[in-house]
Amino acid sequence: MNYHELEKTTVDKLREMAKEYPDVEGAIGMSKEQLIDLLADKLGIEKPHKAVVGIDKATIKTGMKELKKVRDSALAEKDRAKLKTTRREMHRLRRQLRKAMKITA
Repeated sequence: MNYHELEKTTVDKLREMAKEYPDVEGAIGMSKEQLIDLLADKLGIEKPHKAVVGIDKATIKTGMKELKKVRDSALAEKDRAKLKTTRREMHRLRRQLRKAMKITA
């Protein structure tokens, strides 16, 4: 079993798997992320790292900072059209960053 299979497993099955280890307490109250991390440690599975592939993350982040300044000025000026276009552009950049995230083994 690998980390991705643990992520696809339901919470109920993860809790059943956690009950197999006598030193694990409080598995009933844990969230899915906590259970996955706990079971990964118990099973000796290494958690994969996320890396941005194919885009320049630093450039997008600086663009986001500039757009935040434009957004704040649009709020102060009460310019709704400028505010809407700025928010949409920020949304597009955030989506671009998230879409570019790849799980690396």
